[in-house]
This record gives sequence, C-alpha cells and structure tokens, in this order.
Amino acid sequence: MATKAELAIQAPALEERPIYGAPELKRLYQKYFTAGFLIAVVIHALIIGGYYLAQALQKEEQPTITVRILKYSELGPPPSITNTQATPQIAVSGPVVKPSVGVPVPVPDAEVSPEQTIASQQELSSISSPIATTGVGGGDSIVIASDVKVEEEPPPDFVPVEKLPVPVKTVVPEYPELARRAGLEGTVWVKIWVDKEGKPRKALVMKSDAEIFNQPATEAAMKFVFTPAIMNNGPVAVWVSIPFKFTLKK
Repeated sequence: MATKAELAIQAPALEERPIYGAPELKRLYQKYFTAGFLIAVVIHALIIGGYYLAQALQKEEQPTITVRILKYSELGPPPSITNTQATPQIAVSGPVVKPSVGVPVPVPDAEVSPEQTIASQQELSSISSPIATTGVGGGDSIVIASDVKVEEEPPPDFVPVEKLPVPVKTVVPEYPELARRAGLEGTVWVKIWVDKEGKPRKALVMKSDAEIFNQPATEAAMKFVFTPAIMNNGPVAVWVSIPFKFTLKK
C-alpha cells in the first residue's frame, strides 16, 4: 500500500498542467483566420467563375455566310439583268368601211343615166382595203400597257456569287424605351433580301434574344444600302444576314 509520500510524488503539480486560454487563442487565431479566408476566396472564385463559364459555353457562335466556289462549267446561264419582258403583240382588226362604190352591172343604153360615172381603178381598190378611223363612240377598246414589269421572286437561300454585297449605308436601330427601363439587352439576327440594285427588298428575323427588339431591327435593316452581289460580271439578288446588338451603356 502506497504511503502519503508516494501519492504526493505521483500527483502532478498544478503549475505543470497545460494552460488553454486567451494567450493560446491569440497565438493560433492568425493561422486559422488566414486559412479560412483563403478557403472562402477559393469557393467564391469557383462559384463566380463557374457562372461566367456556363454563360460563355451557352452562348452560340456567330452564324457565318457559307459561300461555295463553283466552276463556270457547273453553272447554268446567267440570269437576265433586266426585269422586263417583251410586250405581247395583239392583232386588232379595224372596223370595216362600207364601200363607196358599187359593182358595175350591164344595163340597156336607154336606162343609163348621163350623170352616172364608172368607178376608177383606184376607187375599186379601196373597197378591199378598209380604212380605220378614230372616233368618240362608245365601243370597247383594248389598252396595252407598256413597260410591264414582272414581280421578282426572292432568291434561294444559297446563291453562288463572285463578290458578296458590302454595306455602304448602315442604320443604328432605335433602342426600345421599355427595354431600356427594364435593362434588357440582346442580339437580333436579320436576314435581308438584297436585290440587283443593292437595295433591301425584305427583312426576316432569323434569331432573337428578345421579341421586343425585332421591329426596330427589321426597320433599320430596310434602310441599309449595299453594293450588289456580282456573278458572271452581272448583279444578282442574294440573302445576307446582319446582327443587331442592343446593349446599354454602363
């Protein structure tokens, strides 16, 4: 059985027990604070970076105009430069004029009037050549319009060209006030039918981020002016696509 002296030796002194309090916290808080701050920065950077990365991946690439180069032997005859066709010729017969002389008939000499004369050869020939005269009667008439223009049809989506249209006049679309107040931004892709004179004939919306931007974009597209597309040394009608970006100034 241990004595009181042995028990005193085995019990640790109060001064030798570890101390954990304010001094220990002051010594360790800097290390743990720095580690926690760095971890928080990394987590926020991953969240924000992941958001912008997802936006960039979802954003589609800008459509491009595909042009296929063909040989002259593969192409058909070039389209006509003029839009007019020959005026149809309609044969209209004139009114038949009654003959001014009668047909000579042999009669006895006693019945011949001294005032009666025989028609000359020229007068007889006029019988077979009716003369058409102009008058103010109520008869029907045929009116033939000259310079009849044929309505031009839209070109196909793909037209082989040697030179693409180039905008020489551009118009900035008007920003919708409602979209400005709401802070909306977006892009509208418009397909424009450019005729042989380089003028827009029709504008169609191919893709739009917001429907509110469609009308201003198409109205601006119809005010563009292009150089005509060239094929076989002549102008041709083609479709071109133009992006209209609506962004607010920061």
